[in-house]
Amino acid sequence: MTPDRHIAVDVLVVGAGPTGLLLSNLLGRMGVKTALVERNADTVQEPRAVSIDDESMRALQAVGLDGAVSRITTRGYGSIYKGPRGRVFATVKPTSREYGFEKRNAFQQPELEAVLRNGLKAFDSVSVSFGTELDQFNQDDARVRASVTDTDGRPRTIEAAYMVGCDGGRSQTRKALGISLKGATFEEPWLIVDLLSTKNRCFHTEVFCDPARSCITLPGPNGIRRYEFKLNPGESAEDAVEERFVRKLLADVGPDAEEPFRRVRVYTFHARIAERWREGRVFLAGDAAHLTPPFAGQGMNSGLRDAHNLAWKLNEALHAGGNSALLDSYEQERRPHAWAMIQLALRMGQVMMPTSLLQGAMVRAGFHGLSLLPPAKAYFAQMRYKPKPRFEKGCIWPDGRAPKRTLVGRLICQPEVETVSGDHLRLDDALPDRPVVLVFGEAPDLAVGRAQCDRFRALGTDVFGITPQGTKPVNAHFPILRDRSGLLSEGPYPRYLGHALLLRRDRYIAMAQPVSRLAKLELALAQICPKGAPPERGGAEDKAQVAAIND
Repeated sequence: MTPDRHIAVDVLVVGAGPTGLLLSNLLGRMGVKTALVERNADTVQEPRAVSIDDESMRALQAVGLDGAVSRITTRGYGSIYKGPRGRVFATVKPTSREYGFEKRNAFQQPELEAVLRNGLKAFDSVSVSFGTELDQFNQDDARVRASVTDTDGRPRTIEAAYMVGCDGGRSQTRKALGISLKGATFEEPWLIVDLLSTKNRCFHTEVFCDPARSCITLPGPNGIRRYEFKLNPGESAEDAVEERFVRKLLADVGPDAEEPFRRVRVYTFHARIAERWREGRVFLAGDAAHLTPPFAGQGMNSGLRDAHNLAWKLNEALHAGGNSALLDSYEQERRPHAWAMIQLALRMGQVMMPTSLLQGAMVRAGFHGLSLLPPAKAYFAQMRYKPKPRFEKGCIWPDGRAPKRTLVGRLICQPEVETVSGDHLRLDDALPDRPVVLVFGEAPDLAVGRAQCDRFRALGTDVFGITPQGTKPVNAHFPILRDRSGLLSEGPYPRYLGHALLLRRDRYIAMAQPVSRLAKLELALAQICPKGAPPERGGAEDKAQVAAIND
C-alpha cells in the first residue's frame, strides 16, 4: 500500500530503537494516534545493548511484553570482580526482586527490538514506517510539521501535536533544534567481541581489573558471550579487529579463543547529556538526550525509563488540551536520574580500569575491608549502590519527610499480591492502566466510603486497598489486595500504614496522605488526569490549587 502523502497524528516518534519502540507501544496501548518513522530498513540486526534491568522489565510489563522478553533473556546474573592474578575481590549477586523482576538480565538487542516491533501490531492507532528519512521539521503553538522521504524517494508530510526524537546519539532532531551535548568522550577505545558460542561456563559477568588490560566478559542467552577489551596506547582500531589479535586477547582471559565471531568492533564511549530535553512541542529521549558509558549497563535502560515517564504525560496533555507544567516535569524528573546513572558508570569504570598496580591494589584492599562489614557487603552484593528512581521535583507533592524516609517521588515496589479469591499476581497486573489511589491499611474498606470512591472515579482514577502481609483482604466496595511478599513491611513503607498513596500511571508515588485527609488527593488528581482538569495550567488558579494541596 502506498503511504498517504499527508497524515495527521497525535505524536510523531522519530527512531525505532528500544526507546522509540517502547514509547510507541505505550502510546498505542493508550489509544494515542502515533506515527513511528525510522531511517533504517529494519530494526537492528547486530548485538548492541546486552543487559536489561528490573525497572525496564516493569516498563515492558506496562505493555504486556514482559513475558515475551523474559523468554529471550538469561535472568538474574551478577558480576565477579577479579584482580590481575585472577583472584576474586568483590562479587555482586543481587537476589531481591523489589520491582517484581531480577535486577540484571542478559539479552540480544535484535531479539528485543523484534518483540517490541511485533507488539505494535496490536495497536491500530500506531503506524510504522521503516526506510523513512526525516528531512526537516518546524513547529508553531499548535502543531509540529515534519517532512520525510520514504524508501521510494517520494516526500511525505506528517503533522503531529507532539514529536519525540528517539534517533540516537547522533540525533538529527537534537541537531536541528540546536541543542548541544555536555560532558566528555572517553579517550580509551574498547574492542567489543560478540561470540556465537562459548565454552565459558560462568553464569555471571567477569570483570578483570588489570592495569595491563581491563576486560569484561558478559553472559548471554542461548550459549553466547560478549567480551570487551580496553585497547592500550598505540593499538589502532584497524589492528585491533584483526582475527589473530582478537584471538590472543580471548586466550588471555578464558577458554573461548577458538569460538566463532558474530561481531568484532571498536567503540569510543561517551558520558554526555543534552542541555535541554524539550523545545516547544518537540522532546528528546534515549541516546538523543543522554549518552552513558557501558560500565553500569544503563544506556538502553535509561532510554526505556524516558519512554515510560513521557508516554502518559503526552497522553494526558492531549486529553487536557495541553499541560505545559506536566510536560516540563519529564525533564525535571528524568534528567537527574539519567545523570546519576552516567556518574555511576564513570565510578564503575574507575574500578574496572585501574591505571597502575598501586591503584588496583588500593581498590582491592578497600573492597576487602568493606567485605568484613555485613551491611557494606550486602550493599554491594545486592546492588544498593545503584541510584534508585526517585524524584525531588516534577509531578509530585512532597509530604515534608526527609528524602530517605519519604515515599513520595519513588517508584512503588511491586510485591506479589493475593486477591480475595486467592489468586496470586504482581501488583501492576492487578491494577488498571490509569492513576490509582492505593489505600494501605489493615482495614482499607473502613477508611474510604462509597461517596469518596465515586468522587475519585469521577476524576479519572480507581481506588484499591492493600493490606500488610499478615492481614487478609475482604470483599468491599473497591478491590482489596494482600501484600503476600511482605515488601510493604520493609524500608519506609510501614510508616505509611493508614495512608492513601496516589500512584501515577507509571507507578511512581505522586502524593501520600493519611486516610483522614483524602480530599487532598482530589486536588492533585486534577493535575495528572484529563477528567475534570482545566485545559491549561500555571496561572493563579493552578498556584492556588498547589497551595491548597500542600497546606
